Parts: sequence; structure tokens; C-alpha cells
Amino acid sequence: MGAVSTADRVPGDRAPKQDRSRATRQRLLEAAVACLAERGWAGSTVSVVAERAGVSRGAAQHHFPTREDLFTAAVEYVAEERSTALRALFPEGAAGDRRSVVAALVDLYTGPLFRAALHLWVAASDEEQLRPRVTELEARVGRETHRIAVQLLGADESRPGVRETVQGLLDMARGLGLANLLTDDTARRERVVAQWAALLAEALR
Repeated sequence: MGAVSTADRVPGDRAPKQDRSRATRQRLLEAAVACLAERGWAGSTVSVVAERAGVSRGAAQHHFPTREDLFTAAVEYVAEERSTALRALFPEGAAGDRRSVVAALVDLYTGPLFRAALHLWVAASDEEQLRPRVTELEARVGRETHRIAVQLLGADESRPGVRETVQGLLDMARGLGLANLLTDDTARRERVVAQWAALLAEALR
């Protein structure tokens, strides 16, 4: 009977351990993005991230053996979270409110995630070991963002020029994100969003 009781306890014991492991991993990912956005690549070490997340360096390296593993996973994790949040804003689609969609897409490029990703891109331009991972990550995130934009805008990419119009919107949003890094660009950004919404209404009708 004792053996059966032990076996019965194993699933219950394992679940909290798995939950703790997931929670630790999530804290590390969120701390990594925050550090990268605030300190840049040079100031964002595994030790700094572990301290911010409230875990040991050994625990951090258990989840992410290398610095590159940690930061590429962190940016990908937050990008996925933002994509989920973006979809949740328009659960029924939003082809009739394209200005709100344009504004939400632009917001993707004006927060800590974009700042963190930018530091990662700059580091990858100098770090041979990091470059292919960041290039692949950026391509994946870019494809997903494009898909979401097409869905939310109700864009028909079978029509000539529509795909390029949507991609132009995302490129413009990235540019606005860059402009916002040094100064608060809110007023100009709102005017640009309004103009792009009008252009899309014409291009996608």
C-alpha cells in the first residue's frame, strides 16, 4: 500500500515543480527584455538578468545555457505575447476601423519590446555568433506581424500592390518607433497614423 501511495503522490509533486520551472523561465524572459531595453547588449549579462528575476545564475543557465539563448528567446517570447494581445484587441476583426488597427500596429514599435529588439539587432550586426539567430528570429516575427496585419485590415493580398501596401505600413511603423527612441513623437505619430488610415481605406477598398 505504501508503494501505491508514493506513486499516487508523484503527479501531485511533479506539477508544482513544473509550475515553478515555468514561472522561473517567464521571469527570466521578462527580466531579459527589460534589461536589454534599459541597458543595451553590453550591459545585459546573464548575471544581471538573473538578479533582476530573483533567481540564481545557475538557475538561469539551467533554462538558457548561453547568453544568446536567453536574449533571443526573450524577444521571441514577448513578441508572441504582444501578437496575442493585438489579436485580442480585435477579436471580430477590424476592417471597418482601420485607424485603430494602424494605431495598434504602430504601438508595437514604440514600447520596450522594440527597444530591446533594436539592441539585439545592433549587437547581431557585430556578433557573428548572434547574427544568424537574430536574423531568423526577425524574419519569423516579421512574417507573423504581417499575417496579423493582413487579417485585421481585411486586406486581399491577391490584388496587385496590396501586399506591398501592408508591408509599407509595417515599415513605416518601424520608422516611427525609431523616431520615438530619442524624443516623444506622439503628436506627429498621431497625424501620420491618421494619414495612413486614410490611404489604406483607399488602397484596400
